[in-house]
Amino acid sequence: MRHLTPTAQRRQPTVTTSVVRFTVAGVVVTLALAVVLGALARSAGLEQGMRSAERVARVVAHGVVVPLLGPALVDADEAARARLRTDVAAVAASSPVTGLSVLADDGEVLWSDDRSLVGQQVDLPAEAREALAEGSVVSAVVDADRPGTSDGTLLEVYVGVRDSSGRPLLVDVHQDHAAVMDEASAAWWTFAPPSLAALLLLQLVQVPFAWRLARQVREHQESEAAALQWAVDASEAERRRIAGEVHDGVVQDLTGITFELDAARRSRTGGEDDPELVTRTADRLRQSVAELRTLLVDLNPPRLPDAGLGPALDVLADGLRRSGARVDLDVRDADRLPRPVAALLYRCALEALRNVSAHSGAGHVEITVRHAGRYATLVVDDDGRGFDEALLAARGAHGHVGLQSLGDRLAAVGGTLTAASAPGDGTRLLVRVPLDLAGSSAPLTAAVAEGTGGSR
Repeated sequence: MRHLTPTAQRRQPTVTTSVVRFTVAGVVVTLALAVVLGALARSAGLEQGMRSAERVARVVAHGVVVPLLGPALVDADEAARARLRTDVAAVAASSPVTGLSVLADDGEVLWSDDRSLVGQQVDLPAEAREALAEGSVVSAVVDADRPGTSDGTLLEVYVGVRDSSGRPLLVDVHQDHAAVMDEASAAWWTFAPPSLAALLLLQLVQVPFAWRLARQVREHQESEAAALQWAVDASEAERRRIAGEVHDGVVQDLTGITFELDAARRSRTGGEDDPELVTRTADRLRQSVAELRTLLVDLNPPRLPDAGLGPALDVLADGLRRSGARVDLDVRDADRLPRPVAALLYRCALEALRNVSAHSGAGHVEITVRHAGRYATLVVDDDGRGFDEALLAARGAHGHVGLQSLGDRLAAVGGTLTAASAPGDGTRLLVRVPLDLAGSSAPLTAAVAEGTGGSR
């Protein structure tokens, strides 16, 4: 017996391998998401730090500097300048502020905590001009070697204000950029680790489900492989059965006819034909033709006719009646059955009546179809010679796969087949088929309806 070893089946990964691949892929995706989340959290923290620095600069400009922006500060009143220096130093001691300058709209430094800058003319960057013109707050990161910076960069926040006379001035508040970055890092540590932990927990939760799904897929693949192997085995057994019947039946009969004709040819006298020999030869040839037709039907079982199950069973019953058997047919519920169910019952009836005709020698056969609850039933009773149920399994192992094959096919769609028999006591065959054949079993139902014939 040939066994299938499909390349695809040999290459199927194990359940463990599939789950490991899924887990590794999930971890990689999780780490990628963690990197993205970390970058987003850091960007959000940096943005938050910039906005915080701008708020600090606005408070310093309007709460500390603006009240002292009178003519005394502009006219170099030392008392006013000293007071501003004291207030700025107090703010710097308790905030990220590292320095402060007040500039006129032409870029002249009117006041600065760095006294060397006072009176100098500087070029105002575009951000500073924007803040001066709109009275807004604008920030920019610049390179600087100013004391108090820890990473060589300085965050300058420009605040556009007006003094008591309405003159537009620019307050340049210097802050340490590293402090802003620290705030961004703090935001990262606040959001990224919990997000990463949540993603890892999600991955861990998915592993059992992935394991279960992989097992189900593998079991489904193994079931398909087993069904395919069963189909090949059944096909080979059926071919052996048909070959055996051809060899033991038609071939032997034709060989016997050939011998008789040769003997008659050698022994005949006077050139006269033997009428008895011609009649006997014609009868045996007709019998051989009938056996060949039966084998053709076995090779290509008929489908359920369009007329329905009732008329189809009546045709099968007529075949038995022509052989001399009395057939009682009760199929009042046959027309109420769904066509897939009717096709399956027709295939079972065809197999059962073939066994009756070939093996039982029955004189009376009863065929009943019923629709009860969620099942349709077919019962075939005959008063033939019966068979020993204990020998059925042994016969199946030697290629007689009719009833066993039919039972396996019914089981695959949720049905059952029960055969009760004893030598000399007839046979009762009971078939139950669920009415709600699922869509997934429809192809299998069709395969049963198209399946090969068999024998007990």
